[in-house]
Amino acid sequence: MVSALYPGSFDPVTRGHLDLVERALPLFDRLTVAVAANSSKSATFTPDERVAMLKEVLPQDPRVSVTTFRGLVVDFCQQRGIGAILRGIRTVSDFEYEYQMALTNRALNGAVESVFVMPSEEYAYLSSTLIR
Repeated sequence: MVSALYPGSFDPVTRGHLDLVERALPLFDRLTVAVAANSSKSATFTPDERVAMLKEVLPQDPRVSVTTFRGLVVDFCQQRGIGAILRGIRTVSDFEYEYQMALTNRALNGAVESVFVMPSEEYAYLSSTLIR
């Protein structure tokens, strides 16, 4: 069974996030969508509000769960027995950042693999920052 973690701020949740979840479901047996509870960032919505929004709009699929997390993504994966981190790649600058993060995560825990998925064309330039 292959489980994946889709971590993010989801502040706010966008159709691009939902698109990525739908694209990931055929690839994984289980998908955990995890809202980062990072107190150093200024957020529009609380972590609990973001979890509630995600639960409302995500597909009602028993393979999908939503939670919050603190700390390192790879530590969360290790604690939960998750073997992959799902990340969306919209632009070249996204790739550069995500590639650095993937290499860092691999150095911290080589058992967790990063999987990059491209969005549908209609969501390629959509971001939470633009929505805010």
